[in-house]
Amino acid sequence: MIHPTAQIDPSAVIGDNVSIGAYSVIGADVQIGEGTVIGPHVVIEGPTRIGRENRISQFASLGGAPQDKKFNGERTELIIGDRNQIREFVTINRGTGDGGGATRIGNDNWLLAYVHVAHDCQIGNHTVFSNYSALAGHVEVGDWVVMAGFSGAHQFCKVGAHAFIGMGCLLGSDVPPFVMMANDQRGRPRGINSEGLKRRGFDATRISAIKRAYRTLYMAGLTLADAREQLITQAENSEDVRAMLDFLDRSERSLAR
Repeated sequence: MIHPTAQIDPSAVIGDNVSIGAYSVIGADVQIGEGTVIGPHVVIEGPTRIGRENRISQFASLGGAPQDKKFNGERTELIIGDRNQIREFVTINRGTGDGGGATRIGNDNWLLAYVHVAHDCQIGNHTVFSNYSALAGHVEVGDWVVMAGFSGAHQFCKVGAHAFIGMGCLLGSDVPPFVMMANDQRGRPRGINSEGLKRRGFDATRISAIKRAYRTLYMAGLTLADAREQLITQAENSEDVRAMLDFLDRSERSLAR
């Protein structure tokens, strides 16, 4: 299942039932989990850890050195979970020493053609990155986030779980969970991702609580501090609102408002 033209470093660890296509290059200190399929002309540099049953398409480049002038050759790594779809020309860089040392991709994510994930990014599970979307360094993306085509995030931004980032939106601020950003190049809040929540089994009561929290945060004309005080009360009956509060407490950049 390994093409004779593939170049594999002797130190690489290849799991059972792994397929590696023609002219792919697997470097030193790379681990590839069972059942992963790697297409032709893929380059994977180490240290990189790839889990089980991933699908990596032709011309992807994984585990390259971070594009950071402060990087001085220290040991850092890329960690990829299970069952991810990584399509053509995707690039994912390793971490940096002062940024945590690792770039991490969770499980069951879809990274479509020409997606770029920079150093030290932390991506959860079940996300979708549409064509040409990109993350600068140190970005955190929660579970079930959708990044539409040509969207992007500035370094150190955080995107909360279940958020939807519309086509062409360029984020310079943190986006709370459940929020939909659209209709403006820099991205502006446009309600909650209610359709996505319905598809994931959120019932009417949960969605109603999230909508109420959104109105408090974005439509009531309150300062962020006053909105937060109201959200504390709303969170008493809603785990989803508590998740929004937790996100606000972790936010280090300005909040998208």
